[in-house]
Amino acid sequence: MTQIAVSGAAVEFGATTLFSDLTFTVAAGERWGVVGRNGTGKTTLFKLLTGDLAPSRGQVARQSGLIVSLLGQHRDYGSAATVWEAAAGPFAELLALEQSLADQAEGLATTHDEAALTRYGRDLERFEREGGYTIAPRVDAVLQGLGFDATKARTQRLETLSGGERGRVGLARQLVAPSDILLLDEPTNHLDLETTAWLEQYLRETDRTVILVSHDRAFLAAVVDHVLHFEGDSATPYVGSYEAFVAQRQERRLAQQRAFDKQQKVIAAQVDYIARNLAGVNTKQAKGRRKLLARMPRLSAPIGEDGTMALRLDVAERGGDQVAVAEKLRIAVEDRVLIERFDGRIMRGDRLGIIGPNGAGKSTLLKTLVGERPADDGVLRVGNSIRVAYYDQQLGQVPLDKTLYEAINDLRPQWERRLIQGHLGRFGFSGDEVQRRAETLSGGERARVALAMLMLTRANLLVLDEPTNHLDVETIEVLEDAIETYDGTVILVSHDRAMLRALANRVWVLHDRHITAFDGTFAEWEVASEERAHAAAVRAAEEVALRRVDEKKRTAS
Repeated sequence: MTQIAVSGAAVEFGATTLFSDLTFTVAAGERWGVVGRNGTGKTTLFKLLTGDLAPSRGQVARQSGLIVSLLGQHRDYGSAATVWEAAAGPFAELLALEQSLADQAEGLATTHDEAALTRYGRDLERFEREGGYTIAPRVDAVLQGLGFDATKARTQRLETLSGGERGRVGLARQLVAPSDILLLDEPTNHLDLETTAWLEQYLRETDRTVILVSHDRAFLAAVVDHVLHFEGDSATPYVGSYEAFVAQRQERRLAQQRAFDKQQKVIAAQVDYIARNLAGVNTKQAKGRRKLLARMPRLSAPIGEDGTMALRLDVAERGGDQVAVAEKLRIAVEDRVLIERFDGRIMRGDRLGIIGPNGAGKSTLLKTLVGERPADDGVLRVGNSIRVAYYDQQLGQVPLDKTLYEAINDLRPQWERRLIQGHLGRFGFSGDEVQRRAETLSGGERARVALAMLMLTRANLLVLDEPTNHLDVETIEVLEDAIETYDGTVILVSHDRAMLRALANRVWVLHDRHITAFDGTFAEWEVASEERAHAAAVRAAEEVALRRVDEKKRTAS
């Protein structure tokens, strides 16, 4: 059953066309991934689907009574004081009814008022009919899946949460709320690997329709069965998995390129004929061909997926074999110990992936490594010949009070203006854009400036803290390719499993104040982790079976 039909839709802001001639249909139960470069209209699409924005041309038809849920609708927690109350907010009326039923039951214990009894029965019937008894288990399961302790959530105050934790509360609230369609905009941004895996399974098993914007390629591959790809000022729907989309897109681009090249040859031949014959005996034919050529619809070359961005990471000097060493390292934040007595080494050529739950201390470990904070005990040092380039996930390396031109000029004061403009141009900033102040940039634009600065360091150790957070898929792939050809050492904190699979040849796992080193690729660690989880599940099942046997024996005796 079709839930949403978009036909010939265009969105224009003044003289700027964001996208045009958008046509696709969404059927019940489908899972759509919306992909494309930042700024092409993916988030605007959600406003069309909810009805918050009318198309400049075309139409968007929605099934009557359709409930479309967008995360922004679930960020107002009202009077909720605790995490659990905020997550359960969509059921505030039913929860109030539950409390009323408890109060009524207490009153009925001491009175036999027929009217009160009738009211109680009516309210109880409504509570059961609307699924009141399923609310608490549903909220608990979603909170637990998104990394909260469901029991503690009942008393955990909202004001104690970080921004990322509040984002997860909003996501939990959206998932538990009744809806026909879930619109998810970058839902994995505040999730670690474990909670991302839970969300994947949740979305695969839900009977609701899902439309999500994401730059997480592994997440898209695990969840979606349709893809809407924004490219230039248009969008193309694809049927099938994300991997199928990648293959179909490549085939489509090759076909476009062949057709474009063929037409260019035809045009060149016609132009040559016209030039040779316009003033000769064949002037009539030449003029006729010139008219035909002027009326010929021109094909466009395929839009380059990585636009004008180019990234190459060079190394000034090789550096020593021992890049960094930790000895009895202890790291704490206030009274909370994050890492306790860790010994480890990072060697030249390592591509170390650091993973672990949110709050385990991954970013704090990197800040300690690059010298932004001291170790609380023990040692964490880099080699004397090691030159470090640090990509901070908060993008603090980008000076907000300066223009893009000034930020690059500070790093290369000897460069002429054209070199600075050319360098920024390779990252998608051209013309007057180089004079924009960094504070006016979006997160994705600021991330590209950070990469432009990183490229100039010529460091032999790259320390990258969640470098994919603000990037679109195409830019992530450019960065990934650059790191693959980089001759130095890489330390990477990331929740992007596709990048970790492509790059990491060693893994450190942070958990419960300890670091477990795995000497193998991230893909190998995933296999080993699944095997351990399976073995643990088998052991748990065996223990349950043995307990049941023991109970039967005791009962029989």
